[in-house]
Amino acid sequence: MKKKVGIVCGGFTSEYKISLQSGQTVFNHLDTSLWEGYLIKLQPDNWTAKDKNGISYFVSKGDFTLIKNEEKIHLDVVFNAIHGAPGENGQLAALWELLAIPFTSCSSYTAALTYNKRDCLSVLRDLKVPTALHYALDKKDSIDLKAIEKTVGFPCFVKANRAGSSFGVYKVYNPEALEKAIQEAFHEDSQLLIENALIGREVSVGVASLKGKTTVFPVTEIISENDFFDYAAKYEGQSQEITPAKIPALWLEQLKKWSEIIYNRLELRGVVRSEFIFVEGIPHLLEINTVPGMTARSIIPQQVEVMGMDLKEFFTLLLEEALTFNQNT
Repeated sequence: MKKKVGIVCGGFTSEYKISLQSGQTVFNHLDTSLWEGYLIKLQPDNWTAKDKNGISYFVSKGDFTLIKNEEKIHLDVVFNAIHGAPGENGQLAALWELLAIPFTSCSSYTAALTYNKRDCLSVLRDLKVPTALHYALDKKDSIDLKAIEKTVGFPCFVKANRAGSSFGVYKVYNPEALEKAIQEAFHEDSQLLIENALIGREVSVGVASLKGKTTVFPVTEIISENDFFDYAAKYEGQSQEITPAKIPALWLEQLKKWSEIIYNRLELRGVVRSEFIFVEGIPHLLEINTVPGMTARSIIPQQVEVMGMDLKEFFTLLLEEALTFNQNT
């Protein structure tokens, strides 16, 4: 009997449209001989679902069932494709944990930790993971431009602490532009992370537990046509993404080591993608995405293809892993 899969997308942040594309990719490539898929779209005031025939359902916020008239569908597993809140920050994970519904992403605690760039990087520094110089700033704090410059220097990045897809990220070259960038980033989040701009080659690494084994995907090198890997570079084709990356074998060994450490020590689940920049041969972690993009332009599908796997098989492995994990806990 086919398992019922809810592919959850949308959400409450600026990444809403990207998430819809990711969810549609998963829905389109689901192996219908194994799974009965429902595309679930979440908006702040409207939770709805559709099946392959276009039939619409209301999604219950209480037990996450799909309801149409007298019919009530209980999901066997959820594929989480929401970038940002409430899918990537742990809110939905907490609901699914309470309801004992298996899902493809990490636990509510780990999701909340990794979604908060400052907290996550602080934990990883204790594991000796190399990172950029950093300065934390909250909206309620006074802005000390001299202290920021002394800590991180120029150029630097001003980043919304809890956001993705490069929303709320600004590269700053001088003190005059710093305060403006800070105010702009505060439109995205009340917490900011300001880091020195690492100069080097940028790479992206996918990792997933597949058939019970932590698997590091072929590495992608990112060469942006813009000043950095911003939204346009990610989603509008203004970058080169080379998979597999043409980098030294020693660099690949370091990426594999750090990626496995991060995945296992943080108890990550499903597929994640981490960004690094090599500075003097050392990979410095930028961030971790626990619900990475699955759009036609996204990096993970490129890496999956290089692994010799199609998306139908890949999504099945992720769903099977989620079901297996739930049975073992």
